[in-house]
Amino acid sequence: MFDLVPFGKRREDAFGVLAKSLNEVFNDDFFAPLTSSALSFRTDVRESEGAYLIEAELPGFKKEDINIDYTSPYLTIKAVRKEEKSEDNKEQMAVRRERRYGQYVRRFYVQDIAEEGIRASLQDGVLSLEVPKRQKTQGKRIEIQDGGGSSGGPLQ
Repeated sequence: MFDLVPFGKRREDAFGVLAKSLNEVFNDDFFAPLTSSALSFRTDVRESEGAYLIEAELPGFKKEDINIDYTSPYLTIKAVRKEEKSEDNKEQMAVRRERRYGQYVRRFYVQDIAEEGIRASLQDGVLSLEVPKRQKTQGKRIEIQDGGGSSGGPLQ
């Protein structure tokens, strides 16, 4: 079972639409930090017979900036982008900043996975995760033995 809807998405979307409308009226990025897309990233989730395959867009992140954690039953992907302070040229001041800094987090509800087998790789700004499913054990059929009479003794 894999839940694809991020927590609180509906509430954030409604607020995001309101913030976008106000943002367009004022033609300013004042409300940009309040929208849900500012601190999230896009993911694709596919399912095969033995695993879930997750691809997350994280352009500009190094593998040291990304943390993947599984604490049953939640798989969390967190990427942290820190603001770089340039001391080189103090004469140039920023007129407008559109690049975002902060924590980008996605959390998924996942059950019955083999957490020790999770594999991750980062290439060209795409984080790829292979999350193997736990092998389900087959039930064992129990045969009822003949008691050999009506003595009412213990089962053998």
